[in-house]
Amino acid sequence: MPNRGISNFEIASNKHVLNSDSNLEKLRTILLDRSIITEYLTGPGNPGDFDYGAWHVVCHLAAGCAVYKNASKLLWVEISFVPAKDIYISTVTNESGTSYPLFSDDGKKLLEGAKLVGYVEGTSQGHISARGVNDPPNRFNNWPRQDFDKSESSNEDGGRVWEHWCTVRDIRSSSEIGTSVLKAYLEMVSLCGGTFVSTVARGRTDYNHPDQLMALVKYGFISRDDALIDIKPKEIKDSVQKEIYSAIPAKCAQAVKSLVWDDNKITYYMFKRRINRWCTTDKVKSNLE
Repeated sequence: MPNRGISNFEIASNKHVLNSDSNLEKLRTILLDRSIITEYLTGPGNPGDFDYGAWHVVCHLAAGCAVYKNASKLLWVEISFVPAKDIYISTVTNESGTSYPLFSDDGKKLLEGAKLVGYVEGTSQGHISARGVNDPPNRFNNWPRQDFDKSESSNEDGGRVWEHWCTVRDIRSSSEIGTSVLKAYLEMVSLCGGTFVSTVARGRTDYNHPDQLMALVKYGFISRDDALIDIKPKEIKDSVQKEIYSAIPAKCAQAVKSLVWDDNKITYYMFKRRINRWCTTDKVKSNLE
């Protein structure tokens, strides 16, 4: 089995990172290594907030979603919340609103023969997926998730990006929630490929996302070709935005039916509030040289 990068990530025959326990630990290790991305470059926060946490780009990566097409039906792939266990898992949801764990028998059957058609930016406004959660005030270094559960019409910071800004503040193996997010994300990347990582990461040029993207290439989580995908984002229209801000997979699966998807290439949809922060292919190429 081939390996890639400084960390020797195990790579499948389709060049996607393999969904394995070994790769999970490699991902955890590089995200915790402050010799790769220093505390100053991890992103905004108070001193010590991310001593045991991931780089800032990860909250955006974990909130990103993918869209597949099986025949004429669309499928919504995301990291979902499991209230009974207070953890996160990767899921696939059909147009009827039924969700399955991504690699369950039902999930694999739903995805069999399906084609990846695109990605959707994670929400930085609206509801979180852990609707109704009630974290103690000191959880996640004093950033409880419910603080970021906003309505679909709110202009305040919230949504799934901010939710995972909380959850990935501790990604050590002793942290069940943080580990569940990493595991679910690795599963999604093993399915979608490294362009899922790079495309969502390129949605921001601030908070040192370009440096963090380059590090993911250098250490082998994704390839150079993944980072250089020739793509430009399209704007999500307001009517679709409101439904995605619900953070309910069934609503999201219905909402993306109103967007235009190309069977022959990957399309990326972003919310208009931050689409001007897109990092172009030429910019990524100059960073890699």
